[in-house]
Amino acid sequence: MEFRDYYASLGVDPGATPEEVKRSYRKLARKFHPDVSKAPDAEVRFKEIAEAYRALKDPEKRAAYDEIARRYRHGQNFEPPPGWTSGFEFTGRGPADREDGSAQDAQEFSEFFASLFGRQGAGERRHRDAFDDLQRAGRDRHAKMEIVLEDAFRGARRTIALQSPVADPQGRVRLQERQLDVLIPKGVRPGQHLRLAGQGDTGTDGQGAGDLYLEVVFLPHAIFRVDGRDCYLDLPLAPWEAALGTTVDAPTPDGRVALTIPPGSAPGRKLRLKGRGIPGTPPGDLYANLQCVLPPADSPASREAYTALQGACPGFDPRPSWLA
Repeated sequence: MEFRDYYASLGVDPGATPEEVKRSYRKLARKFHPDVSKAPDAEVRFKEIAEAYRALKDPEKRAAYDEIARRYRHGQNFEPPPGWTSGFEFTGRGPADREDGSAQDAQEFSEFFASLFGRQGAGERRHRDAFDDLQRAGRDRHAKMEIVLEDAFRGARRTIALQSPVADPQGRVRLQERQLDVLIPKGVRPGQHLRLAGQGDTGTDGQGAGDLYLEVVFLPHAIFRVDGRDCYLDLPLAPWEAALGTTVDAPTPDGRVALTIPPGSAPGRKLRLKGRGIPGTPPGDLYANLQCVLPPADSPASREAYTALQGACPGFDPRPSWLA
């Protein structure tokens, strides 16, 4: 995906004040609104402008964006740095407010925006009513936490570092790192939110602090894939193991098991290990996708063996569906 220069989209400098950002957004939004503009790219430009404003009008998102924008130029190939999704906090999610007060659909935002702030990152909490303003309770915060698959099977305690936006006396937002000890419960699923009570914004006038919600993200695994509570792995077999059957010492995220391969197992067949997926009520399953790996014909003996196999299977056609 391409890096997007949100400042260029709004025609402002990186040092622009919030008032200048807002003024430029309103001017460009009026110019390129699809109901007004006759430009062929009006709708695309309007969405780009709205997305840029959504990122830069929020001090927290702007601070996080500025942190990474130092390393990229507009149009440059962009991949979020390792740990990006688990490194930043933002205040409460909710319907995204347009300038006219209506909600903006998060799906209108680009893959680039979602890679930085998540699909829900389009939203901020709507303005509180007068009673809530008087109460001044601490706002909730949200962040992502990356874990390994094995943590979901056994549970774990991890220390995570988060970049928390903090305003200085002049109102400028900077990022300040804080560390938290997090208990990862056994059976946690991708996308699940863990609540850390009292770890959100501090309340005032005696009101309680908000909470921190951590969205669980599984790091890519070298062997296993995850879908809900089910896990999948590709299990390589020698041709004779698939044809004759065997027992394989197969890996699972919670240890190894003796897996019986039935005779005549074709490549692509899935063997189900019930209850060997992510723990829960009920637990998920583990599926082994069988794959055949051919030994190379790189010696006289191996070539002779392949020739003998060919002679032992007269009439065998590996492509019967191609026959007219």
